[in-house]
Amino acid sequence: MQRDDFREGLLQYFDELEQRVSTQDGEWTVKGFIDVYQRIYIISLDTKVLSKVLELLMFPVIGRFADEQGYEIVLAQAQNQYPDMSLISKTDESICYALDVKTTYRTGQDREGHMRISGMTLGTFGGYFRTRDRPVSSTFPYNRYMRHYVLGVIYDRVNGIDERQVYDIGDLADIPSVARNFQFFLQEKYRIASDGPGSGNTKNIGSTKYQDRLINGNGVFAKLGIEVFDDFWMNYRTKAMAREDGFEEPPYTNLKSYQAYKKQGAVILDIPEDDIETETDDGFHDESEYLDI
Repeated sequence: MQRDDFREGLLQYFDELEQRVSTQDGEWTVKGFIDVYQRIYIISLDTKVLSKVLELLMFPVIGRFADEQGYEIVLAQAQNQYPDMSLISKTDESICYALDVKTTYRTGQDREGHMRISGMTLGTFGGYFRTRDRPVSSTFPYNRYMRHYVLGVIYDRVNGIDERQVYDIGDLADIPSVARNFQFFLQEKYRIASDGPGSGNTKNIGSTKYQDRLINGNGVFAKLGIEVFDDFWMNYRTKAMAREDGFEEPPYTNLKSYQAYKKQGAVILDIPEDDIETETDDGFHDESEYLDI
């Protein structure tokens, strides 16, 4: 297996990340927002709010990692720009990594005892994912990145908290946390991807919804490899996309139907190249041959 220096290096900073985010009791270190009058407003359980606050907490640690390991950080300039951070080697600009920060919460165990999570979106399967040689809502062209990483946080939601309650600074120790039991992971995107979209009809790649697959990076594409992941999602179509391309239905909707789809016509791969004939070798067609004169 090829050595992954970037991942191995960033994993060394996980203890510091956890200390910034979580107390020894597993509570979130952030209690809310404070105004100039020292009034504290509890943070909402909204996942977008939680994600942004967690990103702000982690950024100083990621910044120190970049400084000590010789990377320059380039931040996304818009909310929908990919990735959240681009890390470029200061000694070799051809070495560039994409780092997206993602969060998800546990939803409970299934009948087999596997911990399920709410899932997350791993970016579009259109736009920059398909047009890879130039920036399309991305900091750099997709192909510039050597690897595409997800720095993720899994947590438990704490329900039953009155988000309308306002506290004074003196009540800080008594303010409940809206999240607890944080766990970090760092994986390449393809290793934790699902073979289904991440949100409704939008063109987003979905993640696995199993906690152990996130932590260990053994999602459905992990054994198949990044080439299969890329081919699957670069050619994936929603129903609307399929109709626009002249299909009644998408050619495939998951990995099983993708395999069946790829088998169609695969027999040609077993035929020697010299036995295959073509009438378009020179790329020139005399259109008069097809005119009804």
